[in-house]
Amino acid sequence: MTSDPQVAREAAGLVVPGVGAFSACMEGLKKVGAPAVIADRFRDNRPTLGICVGMQVLFADSDENGIHQGIGMWKTSVRKLQSPILPHMGWNTIEPSHNSILFDGVEGESFYFVHSYAARETHVGNATYALHGEKFLAAVENGPLSATQFHPEKSGRAGLALIKNWSKSL
Repeated sequence: MTSDPQVAREAAGLVVPGVGAFSACMEGLKKVGAPAVIADRFRDNRPTLGICVGMQVLFADSDENGIHQGIGMWKTSVRKLQSPILPHMGWNTIEPSHNSILFDGVEGESFYFVHSYAARETHVGNATYALHGEKFLAAVENGPLSATQFHPEKSGRAGLALIKNWSKSL
């Protein structure tokens, strides 16, 4: 764990966690210069993994509690899920892209989600989807930049396998 931009920039792998609200997460990331670090790591082909709100902040913006700007690595917006039950909390299956690296060996598994907001699409990389009221992005793999809307660290054996798959890129 570090808030030192140079340590984060040079790390073999960087995990961008996210808990709570989009705007609070972005505020904390901006205070330590993380948006530039993440952009630099992408440019330099260095592996980065966003988790939950750590995935959401990689997009252009979010409408959670007003419109808030994200890091903008992907140009899509994050919006409130259209579902009769929110938050989306619990286990859910996913539909990985056919050439996914993250989901190799765990294609039919369930993962643990806790969220009310999500991006619906991206026009770059490999997209993995889930369904809760509507179809949304459960994960994105875009070269060195990957992200999951769910929590792999809370997803048991399948989550551990996903983290191992990501760590092979380090």
